[in-house]
Amino acid sequence: MNNGVLCDFGKLLARILMSVMFIVAGYSKIGAYAGTQEYMASAGLPGILLPLVILLEFGGGLAILFGFWTRWVALALAAFCIASAWLFHNVPGDQMQQIMFMKNVTIAGGFLLLACTGAGRFSFDHAMARVKNR
Repeated sequence: MNNGVLCDFGKLLARILMSVMFIVAGYSKIGAYAGTQEYMASAGLPGILLPLVILLEFGGGLAILFGFWTRWVALALAAFCIASAWLFHNVPGDQMQQIMFMKNVTIAGGFLLLACTGAGRFSFDHAMARVKNR
């Protein structure tokens, strides 16, 4: 197996692993809508933003999973991870919140790398580029 194929499988696995958390989180917010709005309000955010959060987490997670508009969605999710780290986990002195802060920053780094490298061969992006170039 050449390095290109290995990297494409690696990108596929990375997309699967990175997307699962967002798909599950976005979906769970639908079932816990009121509670999530209250949590957002406790951080000073208007609950009216919740549909956008759900769309970004659930829809963005699915887009990353399938490799659809990967670079743009990865940039949006990287920004989301940094914003949510700052707004919800920036609690100096609370070790658990600091770990969550660093987790979000680390995930943002993974999304930035995905934005730079693209989705790879096993993606809708690749299939659409092949159709376009025919």
